[in-house]
Amino acid sequence: MRRRHGGQDEEAQINITPMLDIVFIMLIFFIVTTSFVKEIGLDVSRPSSSPPKEVKQSAVIAIRISATGMVEVNNRRVDIRAVQANVQSALAAKPEASVVVVSDRDADAGLLVQVIDQARLAGAGNVSLAAEAK
Repeated sequence: MRRRHGGQDEEAQINITPMLDIVFIMLIFFIVTTSFVKEIGLDVSRPSSSPPKEVKQSAVIAIRISATGMVEVNNRRVDIRAVQANVQSALAAKPEASVVVVSDRDADAGLLVQVIDQARLAGAGNVSLAAEAK
């Protein structure tokens, strides 16, 4: 003989405590495994095509980059690997000279960064960017 208790049936309850434990453990796992590394980059703002300011020609080492990837140092065509040596020899003749990299707007940005790096490795303290006027 079965007896029924009172008039109300007990409702089934769902215990969500284990689910919350798993959610918090997963949250902690993702927080710990996420890397918060700040990427190092170079901020470059491409110059406008307005004419550059007048600078004494004797105190400037001009490096030109064409749209096809041709590199010229002081109007002499050179390979990218020879930029550092050419800038070093020009700085030996004019130690106070600043380096101006004149790049075509369609030139490869990676090549531009390589030329700037080579100029800095050569000992140039002041490296400026310019765009060719069209």
